[in-house]
Amino acid sequence: MKCLGQLAHGARLERMHASPLWADNGFRNRHPIAAGLRDASVPMPSLRDMLWPGGRRVPRSPLPANDPRAAWLHTPQSGLRATWLGHSTVLLEVDGWRVLTDPVWGRRASPLIGVGPKRFQPVPVGLRDLPAVDVIVISHDHYDHLDYPTIRALARSDVPFATSLGVGAHLQAWGIAPERIHELDWWDSWAVPNTGITITAAPSQHFSGRTLKTRNSTLWSSLVVRGPRHAVFFSGDTGLSGEYAAIRQRLGPFDLALLEVGAYYPAWGDMHLGPDHALEALALLGNPPLLPVHWGTFALAMHDWDQPPERLLELAPRTSARLVMPRLGEAVEPAHAERVQPWWRQGAAPASALPPAAETAPPLTPEQVARLDWPGD
Repeated sequence: MKCLGQLAHGARLERMHASPLWADNGFRNRHPIAAGLRDASVPMPSLRDMLWPGGRRVPRSPLPANDPRAAWLHTPQSGLRATWLGHSTVLLEVDGWRVLTDPVWGRRASPLIGVGPKRFQPVPVGLRDLPAVDVIVISHDHYDHLDYPTIRALARSDVPFATSLGVGAHLQAWGIAPERIHELDWWDSWAVPNTGITITAAPSQHFSGRTLKTRNSTLWSSLVVRGPRHAVFFSGDTGLSGEYAAIRQRLGPFDLALLEVGAYYPAWGDMHLGPDHALEALALLGNPPLLPVHWGTFALAMHDWDQPPERLLELAPRTSARLVMPRLGEAVEPAHAERVQPWWRQGAAPASALPPAAETAPPLTPEQVARLDWPGD
């Protein structure tokens, strides 16, 4: 199946072998895992648990969503704006240029058409309705971050990609021209042509692979987007690591942090943050405003679908964290973000039981949601 991707070879593979992160036929996390992150007493979930979610792992009704296209017509006053489109897909507007992170418009985070984690609802805006993007960044090659049908659709454009070592083999196999692909080792930087944007790959603590036989065959990274005035940190997928302090020292300060807070599990504590460790990572990064990602889109773990945002609301008052938690499709400027409204509760309880939520743009109607397009092959 083409969606499984392609292994690197030739000059691409030689560059991967030259990385200090390559050892024993694959990439490795550089530093020892901190004690206590993984609970070894908790068994790994079964394949059935992962593929057929039960309990409260899926919302009872579609989540509130905005159509961001009207907001995108206007330049952000502060120079920095973010639109969360679901999971780890965010459209960043940084000092006049646009960056798209881990674009996933597909129905499932899976190589199988009818099996695997299914998207709770479509993306708030169709892929063809995005404004012109200057660069696409991809953190690693897992299915919920590197989506075959989305990449096939993006192959028709001329937008460049910045990604981790080895991931370019997948992109090229799916139709992205080699000159559009820029692969980075940790601490490598690439200046996006005809913009003031620089992309830098930074450490993360995770793994990669689209099959059991290709585990760690490509690198995983966090990514920093820096413009002339603003900088954004994007975690990709990662466990808690002391390297966040080094990232802040070398690449900070940051005006916004996109940190993964969902799809965590006690036995995965070394590879995913979850809300508690995300706030610890945020402190190491210097406590920039936090826009939590990697939740509210797919059932990828055993926790309730709304546990990550509820836990953040519980923990944030005890810390210096400044939460930025827009609805799906809501374009928000971190510098002007208002107090968090728990808008997601509309997917968990009757509307009459919910507090009023502030609106920055009209929510999508059911008819608009039904018309949203999916990327084709």
